[in-house]
Amino acid sequence: MATKVLFLVSKGYSFKFEFMVKVLQKVFFKSVLVMFIMFGFSCKQDVKIQENTTEPEPSDYYTELYRPQFHFTPEEKWMNDPNGLVYTNGKYHLFYQYYPDSTVWGPMHWGHAVSEDLIKWKHKPIALYPDENGLIFSGSAVIDKENTSGFGTIEKPAMVAIFTYHNMEGERSGKKDFQTQGIAYSLDDGDSWTKYEGNPVIGNDGIKDFRDPKVFWNDKEQNWTMLLVAGDHLQIWDSMNLKEWEKVSEFGKDRGAHGGVWECPDLFPLKIEGTDKEKWVLLISINPGAPNGGSGTQYFIGDFDGTTFTTDQTESRWIDLGRDNYAGVTYNDTPNNERIFIGWMSNWDYARDTPTEKWRSAMTVPRKLTLREIEDEIFLVNYPLDNMKGVEDKVNSVTQFQLMDNQKKVIPLKYGNQSEIRLTVKNPDMKMYLSNEVGDSLEIGIDRKNKMVVFNREKSGKTDFSEKFVGGLQKMDMSNLPEEAIEVRIFLDHSSIELFINGGQYVMTNQIFPNQFYTALTLENNSIGELKINDFSERKMQRIWD
Repeated sequence: MATKVLFLVSKGYSFKFEFMVKVLQKVFFKSVLVMFIMFGFSCKQDVKIQENTTEPEPSDYYTELYRPQFHFTPEEKWMNDPNGLVYTNGKYHLFYQYYPDSTVWGPMHWGHAVSEDLIKWKHKPIALYPDENGLIFSGSAVIDKENTSGFGTIEKPAMVAIFTYHNMEGERSGKKDFQTQGIAYSLDDGDSWTKYEGNPVIGNDGIKDFRDPKVFWNDKEQNWTMLLVAGDHLQIWDSMNLKEWEKVSEFGKDRGAHGGVWECPDLFPLKIEGTDKEKWVLLISINPGAPNGGSGTQYFIGDFDGTTFTTDQTESRWIDLGRDNYAGVTYNDTPNNERIFIGWMSNWDYARDTPTEKWRSAMTVPRKLTLREIEDEIFLVNYPLDNMKGVEDKVNSVTQFQLMDNQKKVIPLKYGNQSEIRLTVKNPDMKMYLSNEVGDSLEIGIDRKNKMVVFNREKSGKTDFSEKFVGGLQKMDMSNLPEEAIEVRIFLDHSSIELFINGGQYVMTNQIFPNQFYTALTLENNSIGELKINDFSERKMQRIWD
């Protein structure tokens, strides 16, 4: 115990020292108390023990080094892609790729958690285990309200999971048909599952990367539609009963980025902000091939006639230009038909190497997706749900100030790596530095002249666990940023930072592993003339695990 305390202090985590000393003191007190009670029992068996009315010991639950405090993480072991996002009976279900025996990737299961507000989560038992058909790779879940599958009833519809089987023996033997699609159903809101006896429901004709089914009810055709990725393109399939499927179209061999394998598709309609005009959005994750290296998620805006997706989009567009938002998909059956997105906050370049011990990986904060028209072009915007306001706690400061040419202002941070920082600025040409007392520094530059955001985590803290973690400067084009004042919003957790510019028009998500909490934010004016900062605030974010 003492060795761990000294280790934390030496790494700059002195804020935990006092806490751990108190714990040791309480443990010692309890030991003496127990010995006293035992001695009393040996002398007189009818001794009455008064009920302990003291406060419980401080919990060490979710307090490990780098453990996120307001992002979802598994209690322990490995996690990657979000799966089976569905809302039913007042609860949001989050299934996810999970390996219960290690903190590095292994034979995939579906982990499971539920939430009433997408903020505070309750962990559930593992939902799906590997079987004779293979490991349980990514997929989706639907509520079969009309009982098309026959698994449930109209009164008590089944929750149906659709997933990829991955046969490791087939892969090792050099075959290409080792990925097929299976289904399972639950009649108790995901607590227990039955695999369909006719699995797999879609076989494989020899496609090496054939996976990640996203299924939704198709109002245009009045049937189920499945999206499947097949190496370098998308396939669209239809079914009346979730058991028998027919391929109806393909998309993407000549569209979008192709630096790696296509994965984790999603397709949904959205209205353009302020209008009744509707377009369809297709999400495709790709690994590798993202603009800033490794994994990333691209999107297409177009039309869907019920069987075929088409688009006039020629350039590649990305939902997030940071390095740590991958495999994100959206919820089925949300209240008010909101399109809610959650991504895996990591990158396959270094996901297995990040410096956490008990668990590995986190999810992004839940985000609402919308379409926004800017200068006659339509863009996908992603911004934290309003629910996140419920996690905001104390406010450190709300103020405004001016910076002259090349002037810097150092703002002490009270809540450090458990905070939300906001400010409003017009035509910014500035840099922001998050720093601590041991020399770590994270740099974010907003270069209005060159229409670029530059993110540098080279000196942000621990980076040597992987040579690919820094990966040079991360850059994000912001050519369409409006001239008026814009909001800059940052969510800072123990091991992550999420940057939202102009209400989610431009977004960067990144992992960070500082040696100590950041204690200061430095703002530097790089423009000619005065830079006005309005509505600056730092708010504490509550722990979601109490």
